[in-house]
Amino acid sequence: MMHMTLYWGKDVTLLIDSWKTDSWLSYLLTLLACFLFSSFYQYMEDRRLRFRSLASSNPSQPSSVGPDAPLLLKYRRSAKFATAVFFGINSAIGYLLMLAIMSFNGGVFLAIVLGLAVGYLFFRCADEETVVVENVCACA
Repeated sequence: MMHMTLYWGKDVTLLIDSWKTDSWLSYLLTLLACFLFSSFYQYMEDRRLRFRSLASSNPSQPSSVGPDAPLLLKYRRSAKFATAVFFGINSAIGYLLMLAIMSFNGGVFLAIVLGLAVGYLFFRCADEETVVVENVCACA
């Protein structure tokens, strides 16, 4: 049965029909997986923003460019490609986390929110001053 309100209990179907918890051990392992997956989301977001800042950094002046100029341009192109790949992976992870929360289980909700908070603390909190995000929308 699919719940439409927040409920507490160990019986959860998460994302796919074969991921069902029927014991406390499977429920706790599911909560641990949700916690780790949401922390990994913050790690990937940090990597994406770092590649983005690397890809958007201003190149050197053309008059002072040495023999390594083609290498630097190739490096920036690969950083832009890596940014796009990280954005796609991060979007997929974000949507999967949203769908997991839509199971409406209170433990899953808390595990994901705590995982996001702990991941932010470990991976993104120290870079608050160095990474500038141009778009204030949380979904961009």
